[in-house]
Amino acid sequence: MMGHRYLLDNNVLARLTPEQRSMPFVQEHCRIPSEVLHEARFLPDADVLAELEYRTTGGVLRQLQLVMERVRVDDVRLVNLYSGQGNADPMLVACALDAVREADEGLFGDEWVIVSNDEAVLGLAHQFLITTLTSDDLDALLGGRSDEAKSG
Repeated sequence: MMGHRYLLDNNVLARLTPEQRSMPFVQEHCRIPSEVLHEARFLPDADVLAELEYRTTGGVLRQLQLVMERVRVDDVRLVNLYSGQGNADPMLVACALDAVREADEGLFGDEWVIVSNDEAVLGLAHQFLITTLTSDDLDALLGGRSDEAKSG
């Protein structure tokens, strides 16, 4: 592995300030799945975040099929279509699987990590052996706490 790349969930993006989201580390190492960008469309810097898009491709959709095969029909923690919750969550895991598959095709691929505060996302990622972090972990990588940045 050459380095680490991070797929960000909307619950992580919302905790970061616009300044943190524009940091070189985020711009260089982080990507945001298309469905997460849709959820984040009301952030003041949504147009800048769009440059970090991890696009939904045929490969992502193939991985989504594998993801959804792991979700029990009666389990509404990850996706609850009746309440409109979790629409991007399975896509986040599918993007990670797609990115890992592509990285494995090369000699020195990056390790892809999901950053989320959603227990259902983290649990599903672990089922697929995808490394995960929380927003607190990302804050440490960015050199400070986003809560402090917002209140300071």
